Amino acid sequence: MQLAPTLAWLVDAAQNCSGADRLLAELGAHLVGDGVPLAAGALTLEVPHPLIAKRTWLWRAESGEVIEALGFAPGGLAPDPPNDAGRRWLRDIAGGEVHEDAVGRSDGPLLGWIGPRPFTADEIERLRQAARFAATPLAVLAGRATLQATLDAYLGKRSAERVLAAPLRRDLGETIQAALLYADLRNFTILSETTPPAQVIAALDAWFDRIAGAVHAFGGEVLKFIGDGVLAIFPVLEASPRRACDAALRAAGAAEAGMAYLNAERRAQGLPPLAFGAALHLGEMLWGNIGAANRLDFTAIGPAVNLASRLEGLCKQLGRTVLVSGALAAETDMPLIALGSHSLRGIAMPCEVFALAKAEAPTS
Repeated sequence: MQLAPTLAWLVDAAQNCSGADRLLAELGAHLVGDGVPLAAGALTLEVPHPLIAKRTWLWRAESGEVIEALGFAPGGLAPDPPNDAGRRWLRDIAGGEVHEDAVGRSDGPLLGWIGPRPFTADEIERLRQAARFAATPLAVLAGRATLQATLDAYLGKRSAERVLAAPLRRDLGETIQAALLYADLRNFTILSETTPPAQVIAALDAWFDRIAGAVHAFGGEVLKFIGDGVLAIFPVLEASPRRACDAALRAAGAAEAGMAYLNAERRAQGLPPLAFGAALHLGEMLWGNIGAANRLDFTAIGPAVNLASRLEGLCKQLGRTVLVSGALAAETDMPLIALGSHSLRGIAMPCEVFALAKAEAPTS
């Protein structure tokens, strides 16, 4: 069957694009090469993401540039923009009538185009054919994006990339050096036994927002939510671990500040404040797959993880919110308060312990 060059590209090569944005740009360029007069094009996709509901890309024929807008899901970071974001963009560029086609099904991805003049009937038919042939490569790209977004949401970006790049076997992992942050809530058992489940979940979500938000803001990654606890890592990516250690310390300070604001809001609502403890440590760990033969978990294990967990347990005893191990303290110039050497349960050697300079005793 003889196909126009654009349709042949959609069948043979479009699924190899790095993403939907590149597919839009290359499809637009192919259509222009086939003689369709285009000023710009837009592609809108629904995406599986905890915060983002839609992604819209705009391609400009004159420059080949692609820009993006995000539509947020209910409860996301910003109000969801109208569904006609692509249409409004196209009209702003050329001021004419926008031609749109749903790709694959009536509620599928939306392709929109605008030209320097109204499209003829023949040009509209060619755009519709392009939308029909784009359904399969877009489905392939959407499947990849769904897998990536799902793994990012449940594992974190670095861990998700590692999982996708390696076979699904439990004997695969690597030893990495990282600054670790281990934190959990105080008196969570009492809270969960005396509070309605919906309020418990709301409190957990608010706590995780503050601690995970601080970790991500300074380049770390939440590796695990463990009940009411969090294990986060700041991988050492350079010869010196100082940057990772400083980032972990700043994240801990930001988490303290975030929880202070949260507790002010809770007190205003007549709710008890949420106290937490956190420990920071620097060490090596095995980062990879563990588990049963057919049920894997991607995590970090090793003596460094154990020490961070045991050190966090010392927070309440010492009346501190954040404790820092001597190993991490030795790699930073940030101000810390020395608290002496302490024995940790299950750890052979005593640990030098420090606190953040502005740390305060947790409230109960």
